[in-house]
Amino acid sequence: MNPKVQFYFSKEIKWKGEMELLRVITLSCDLEEVLKWGVPCYTFENNNVVLIHGFKNYCALLFVKGVLLKDPKGILIQQTEHVQAHRQIRFTHVQEIIDQQEDIISYIMEAIELEKNGEKIPFKKPEEFKMVEEFKIRLEENIDLKVAFESLTPGRQRAYLLHFGGAKQSSTRAARVDKCIPNILKGIGLNDAYQ
Repeated sequence: MNPKVQFYFSKEIKWKGEMELLRVITLSCDLEEVLKWGVPCYTFENNNVVLIHGFKNYCALLFVKGVLLKDPKGILIQQTEHVQAHRQIRFTHVQEIIDQQEDIISYIMEAIELEKNGEKIPFKKPEEFKMVEEFKIRLEENIDLKVAFESLTPGRQRAYLLHFGGAKQSSTRAARVDKCIPNILKGIGLNDAYQ
């Protein structure tokens, strides 16, 4: 147990009992415990394998390369339609964890094997995501914007495309595009701008 992570478990948190049990199980798999993104993260040779995190209605083990796991029990959940790699096993009670302990360990061990084998996620390329018409028009009108957007990392491009496409009305999509143009021109990602 990493003392730097201990403070997370010693504060008053929802799902405390469940998360403490998940911690014990995860550590029994010889993973290193670190704190990343404000939550306990378990690594193998400095590669993220699984995280423990809590939400309003459940706590979960999040497998970083969960999409590559075989999932014979059918317990892995894709958090949202746009999540490509991560998969969760969700819990709402300690007894669920106790009942599934062998399966949890099996999934963790498979995730470690993925890291040992150097498996990579086949992420979609930004051009495979739908580009809204409002953004296409801006790119056609402004060559500097086109060059700046194409210079962004694939993850940053994807974040903008999903953000623009998430609006139902054309006026909202256009407003989102216009608001983001200055940051795109500066080479700033959508999520970088809000940090």
